[in-house]
Amino acid sequence: MKLMVIGGGGREHAIIRSLKKNPAVDTIYCLPGNGGIAADAICVNIGATDIDAQVAFAKENAIDYAVVAPDDPLALGAVDALTEAGIPCFGPDAKAAVIESSKAFAKDLMKKYNIPTARYEIFTDCAQALAYLETSPIPVVIKADGLALGKGVIIANTLEEAKAAVRSMMEDKIFGKSGSRVVIEEFLTGPEVSVLSFTDGETVIPMVSSMDHKRAGDNDTGLNTGGMGTIAPNPVYTPEVAERCMKEIFLPTIAAMKAEGRPFKGCLYFGLMVTADGPKVIEYNCRFGDPETQVVLPLLESDLLTIMQATTNGTLAQTEVKFSDGCACCVVLASAGYPASYQKGFPITMTEETRKHTFVAGAKLAVDTLVTSGGRVLGVTATAPTLKQAIDEAYRLTEGVQFENSFCRRDIGRRALEAMEG
Repeated sequence: MKLMVIGGGGREHAIIRSLKKNPAVDTIYCLPGNGGIAADAICVNIGATDIDAQVAFAKENAIDYAVVAPDDPLALGAVDALTEAGIPCFGPDAKAAVIESSKAFAKDLMKKYNIPTARYEIFTDCAQALAYLETSPIPVVIKADGLALGKGVIIANTLEEAKAAVRSMMEDKIFGKSGSRVVIEEFLTGPEVSVLSFTDGETVIPMVSSMDHKRAGDNDTGLNTGGMGTIAPNPVYTPEVAERCMKEIFLPTIAAMKAEGRPFKGCLYFGLMVTADGPKVIEYNCRFGDPETQVVLPLLESDLLTIMQATTNGTLAQTEVKFSDGCACCVVLASAGYPASYQKGFPITMTEETRKHTFVAGAKLAVDTLVTSGGRVLGVTATAPTLKQAIDEAYRLTEGVQFENSFCRRDIGRRALEAMEG
């Protein structure tokens, strides 16, 4: 079989590594891929949002199955275009991907179908939004409606911060069109849980839960990033919480999307907060999370390609989806200065042992040398029978990677260990 994976980060590297385990897979192309992915797939210089070129490439190379991994091409209709061209795909069509590409749509969906989430209001007029803030409890959450590279959410701790956030989105257009409509949301408290799930539009099968670490610095200090590391499973996600989520959130969401004429197939990501009132939805993503994928897929014991095809074919209920009872930890190595400004082009050296446990996100090949080309450079993942062992092993493996200006958080998984002890 010939496969095509669209995207070029650590998430895509993890997906490709899992897909390679299927003996029927001969060739995997990654569009555009990166310097690290090039060791596991054939990278093709076609951008993730260049849908016409993707379709042409898939036809010319007789691709048997395509995986559309990032949010942008999903929202733009990559799955629609490839499916129309006769290429079966993993991922939702554009009508279903709106669950991530419009936060206003997602919030209205939850309200309509009684899916637990934070109270909210939606605004298209800046003056009205600012007036609403005058009576809103603080802290408050301001969200750009559209896609904003994971940066379109601001938690404001003062009224001044809240107003500045609204003005920056609606007047200054810091997120372009994505901020022309904003969601102002009640601030919830409680531990967060990420749950990725496979779904074919009828059946939903949650994957192992995970805990992301968004802040750049130890002890959750510094700026928000795309994720500095993650662990799985998340100890907060107890069997009791899981049961409530399935009954109150997962199944109702799949049913709601079907009822709206937008059946969701692929990976639906539930960003949850376990509040005093029970689990609530913070956000939906229409695809695998990054870096959550880098701890979830290494724990998958069933065949990923078979599961993906089942989501496309509507046969998920008859398909085995089994995860290991073990634990995983991913530590992200980033460029100093990330997520603000940082330097690129530093050579990366890696031991063979660490390479086997590394998913590359921001690196390119300069002749035969792997050099840094992004903020999050790579993720080092270890699996082990216990969470403590997985964390210790992941940090040990990071010592096998060197590049100038690198940094990582030293406390990935600490909160999870404390939750287990508590």
